[in-house]
Amino acid sequence: MARSDLLVSLVRAAVAGDQGRIRATAEALAADERAKNHHLLADRLQQALSAVALSSAPAGAAATPAHGKEAILESTPRIRLDELFLTLPVREAARQLVEEHARADVLRAHGLEPRHRVLLSGPPGNGKTSFAEAVAEALALPMFVVRYDVLVGSYLGETNSRLRRLFDYVRTTPCVLFFDEFDALGKERGDIHETGEIKRVVSFLLMQIDQLPSWTIVVAATNHAELLDRAVWRRFQLRLAFPAPGPAEIADFLGKVMASWPERPRAAPAAIARRLGAVSYAEARDFCLDVRRRVVLGLGEVGIDAALEAELRTWEARVRPESGDGGGTRVSTPARRARKRETEGKGETSRGPGT
Repeated sequence: MARSDLLVSLVRAAVAGDQGRIRATAEALAADERAKNHHLLADRLQQALSAVALSSAPAGAAATPAHGKEAILESTPRIRLDELFLTLPVREAARQLVEEHARADVLRAHGLEPRHRVLLSGPPGNGKTSFAEAVAEALALPMFVVRYDVLVGSYLGETNSRLRRLFDYVRTTPCVLFFDEFDALGKERGDIHETGEIKRVVSFLLMQIDQLPSWTIVVAATNHAELLDRAVWRRFQLRLAFPAPGPAEIADFLGKVMASWPERPRAAPAAIARRLGAVSYAEARDFCLDVRRRVVLGLGEVGIDAALEAELRTWEARVRPESGDGGGTRVSTPARRARKRETEGKGETSRGPGT
């Protein structure tokens, strides 16, 4: 028997005369049956769909745009899991997730479904988006990135309507559905500063996530886990942390990147990592690309060591965000950082030993 939520969705679409949604739900039913190895029934459903040409909307009604496809960006994943620098728990969780979906028929034969809801949290630039893409690559699935600029509407109920179309569409095909900056939708409903509309969106979003079939892998990423609604955490079967890397991890990353260069610098990766300071993997990658650009544009007149030293001086003078005492964010410049170090030094001197 097909999933009850798909049957209910099919009935509602038929009553409303939404022919586009009827087709999407019927395709999801066929995919559900095929996943259960009910190939005969799945083939009959596909034959019934191909025998009848359904228009995109009922007579006299406006056309529904692409069944929710307009709210996603589809891409072909290219990053592999073994290319990522992941902590051991995250790497093991990724291996288990891929294995569960690759051998889903074994699990279903025992009445089990593979896990398919993953929440990633941590500071930006440390591999959350790359993780989602690598999972899609390992399973040979398309990656769908949700477009908030299309999804979020300004009128009452508009966002929920677009969410419904989006989820109706992704139910029809195995994929990795990626929500970046998930706190934009999954905010804490107890926040007194939020409107009733966002609270309804959160409730509807959680309901839709619960009803997704297991062949739709949902990966949500956030840089601000503290902003998520408490009910959001319970919806996800895997909750993985992507902490900021330390100097040793950055040195390993630099060593791997520089090993592929035609010419290796004399400076050790650990020494370079110390001069870079606290950076993310994305920032370290950008630094390496800047060095390569300087060498390439030098047309043989700029060596790798000279280019590296020049980029390190530029890097040390960069402007970057810095947390302030009031909990906000302010711009940190070389002069500001120098004054801060000077002030801290004077404070330590005035306190003296033993205080």
